Amino acid sequence: MDALEELTGQLTGQSRAIVIAQRDVDLRPESGENRLFVLSIGEGSLAAGGRGGGFGERKVTAVSCYDLKSGSWSLVFRAAPESVGEYEVPYHVSRLPITMADGSEAMGYGLVDPELVSELSKKSGLVSSA
Repeated sequence: MDALEELTGQLTGQSRAIVIAQRDVDLRPESGENRLFVLSIGEGSLAAGGRGGGFGERKVTAVSCYDLKSGSWSLVFRAAPESVGEYEVPYHVSRLPITMADGSEAMGYGLVDPELVSELSKKSGLVSSA
């Protein structure tokens, strides 16, 4: 599975994912450079309620980072299981439109925040974002 397929699966799959993006989330290769962090959220009895926006338990279970450069997506970081607890879901997450690689639109959860992407890049040991 290539990075775009994996990213698409994370964004459209059954598990809850939060996207933190440098720019608007557009998976088409011609959309320009971008960096996305995808935080997977734990599924459990508290995951669907108890907080505003439908997020009860906000425990991050996996972290991945993808870069779009020169028209190609690549996985540039995946957090080790023992370090996933260092990442937190931002409280200002909201519904986020996502343009899929085929041009269709989907709605997900996340935010566009270049400063937060820069902070997460540093925390993850990555050099400057896309």
